[in-house]
Amino acid sequence: MKTVLFHQHGGPEVLQYTDFPTPEPKPGEALVRLRAASLNRMDIFVRNGWPGLKLELPHINGADGAGEIVEISSSPFSPKTGETEGGLKTGDPVVINANLGCGTCEACQRGQDNLCSNWHLLGETVRGTYAEYVCVSVRQLYRLPAGFDFHTAAAAALVFQTAWHSLVTRGGVQAGETVVIVGAGGGVNTASVQIAKYLGAQVIVVGSDAKKLDQVQALGADILIDRSQEADWSKAVYLATQKRGADVVVDNVGTTFPLSLKVLRKGGRLLTVGNSGGPKFEIDNRFVFAKHLSILGSTMSTRAEFTQVMDLVTSGKIHPALDQAFDLKDAAAAQTRLERRENFGKITLHI
Repeated sequence: MKTVLFHQHGGPEVLQYTDFPTPEPKPGEALVRLRAASLNRMDIFVRNGWPGLKLELPHINGADGAGEIVEISSSPFSPKTGETEGGLKTGDPVVINANLGCGTCEACQRGQDNLCSNWHLLGETVRGTYAEYVCVSVRQLYRLPAGFDFHTAAAAALVFQTAWHSLVTRGGVQAGETVVIVGAGGGVNTASVQIAKYLGAQVIVVGSDAKKLDQVQALGADILIDRSQEADWSKAVYLATQKRGADVVVDNVGTTFPLSLKVLRKGGRLLTVGNSGGPKFEIDNRFVFAKHLSILGSTMSTRAEFTQVMDLVTSGKIHPALDQAFDLKDAAAAQTRLERRENFGKITLHI
């Protein structure tokens, strides 16, 4: 099969478009012929490497992917129908849930597979979707409606489940609340705007790019704050909320926590699923205890939540913001665009 892989960590130049053996499905797995993949910032982190990261090299990036099932291992399925217990069969169009729980630990048995004791993320610690084929457990597959766009499906899978678990399950966002989202153009943030609006919240977006702010307004953002014009954007949020403060702040930057804590009302919640600005920073703990604030982290979602949010995507109630599509062979250029933060929404690969 054709794939994009790397033999050593480094910049985009380490990515190679080449041939690699097509994987073979193990019992309980399906072989998926991928038609589209989607980029995530995690791809760049993994390509660059970090202390303690252990990969089987060469490694293939990519958490998100969509395509058709071409083979299903036989043991868990009826030999008469060739279908899985969930009804999936060869030829079905599917999108992949990259959140890989083991299926057997206590957390997985409770349906909390994103808390799995042996958790993995497709494309992070196991080979991913920058390839023509990938093998995954059949429980990680969601059947798409006939004719549904593979790029849309791939672009939605990781970021929408991540934003859903953060806002709904962890954050408990309610209709009528005010949600501040720090950052205008990333995949999780654009998903968070739509989910918060779907829940009936007022959405304030803080960004530094006027064009991206205009684009996020088209997704439903109610109030826009350009932090390139207002360095201490907490004051602007304070005034925009009639000096009440926000109920929830979505901050996946990390280094902006000090301002995020300032804008929260008493009893407010700060939600985070990442640290694109850096993993280490200082916070003023007086804001946390004096205002009874909660800092709530999360990663990905449960399989049940993945199904729930993909049902909303495939029914058109929410949809990913799509940036540019690149051919698989041009994955290095795609990652460069992402690394430079030139994108608005999700960059995808045509396979």
